[in-house]
Amino acid sequence: MPHTATTSEPTMLRDVLENGCTTIDAALERLLPGENIRPESIHRAMRHSIFAGGKRLRPILCMEAGRALRGDLPAGIEDLGCALEMLHTYSLVHDDLPALDNDDLRRGKPTCHKVFGEAIAILAGDALQTTAYEVLSGLNCPAADRIRIVGEIARGAGTVDGMIGGQVVDLESERVAPTAELVEYIHRSKTGALITASVVSGGLYAGASDSQVEDLRAFGRAIGLAFQIVDDVLDMTQSSEQLGKTAGKDTATSKATWPAVHGVEPSLQQADDLIKSGCARLDSFGPRASTLKELAHFLVQRKK
Repeated sequence: MPHTATTSEPTMLRDVLENGCTTIDAALERLLPGENIRPESIHRAMRHSIFAGGKRLRPILCMEAGRALRGDLPAGIEDLGCALEMLHTYSLVHDDLPALDNDDLRRGKPTCHKVFGEAIAILAGDALQTTAYEVLSGLNCPAADRIRIVGEIARGAGTVDGMIGGQVVDLESERVAPTAELVEYIHRSKTGALITASVVSGGLYAGASDSQVEDLRAFGRAIGLAFQIVDDVLDMTQSSEQLGKTAGKDTATSKATWPAVHGVEPSLQQADDLIKSGCARLDSFGPRASTLKELAHFLVQRKK
């Protein structure tokens, strides 16, 4: 489902988000097996989750990082964005399972396991992950850059300071008194690592230098943490209908969240500060990074 712009988004950014969703959805349609390809059940489940209406923030951040390097979108970068979206969606399918967060609603629709059963949902997540790496293996860029991209994304999705590691610590920290250090580790790993990998891999695809990669990494780390801080606040302040997922889950399960440690208003201020510091690392890119900076501000101004 395409992104629906809100009146709070500037016209140019609204166009970037809508065009980015259209580009990524068309590429996903091309890259994913059709519903009628055997075995049909797994392909229907994969498509149910991938086309449930996400914001496509990670692929859009990836593409805009490429634009910040080149001045326009590098040819074929949408395939890289699709691989990132597949990895993100696989993590959501698994995160919603009864053994983890046990959620019935995702992006305003029944979660994968509620529609297809737990076994197919597990396999659909697995299939989205393996398809993502198949797509990465065929990226239209020099082989050395392709290998760096695969490594970058694999680390961002992995166990050491990556998405899976963050999910493990998040799961093990339920009903444990949260500390600032614990919450920051979970957020930087579970959410921030793949966002950072999205930004960095987009730069690598566009031929970023080592210094440019480090600037993009610092930007990605800042906005990734800010994104999850705002997500925590929204879980406390918005309804399930507004969020498109079950609201109040973090509080109900005593999860380690940023507002639980710092409070709501200080959390929002810290998110703003992170966005400012992250955007400052893009100053060397000049006006070509303006859209990337606008996207960063959108992450903390969103309402869902």
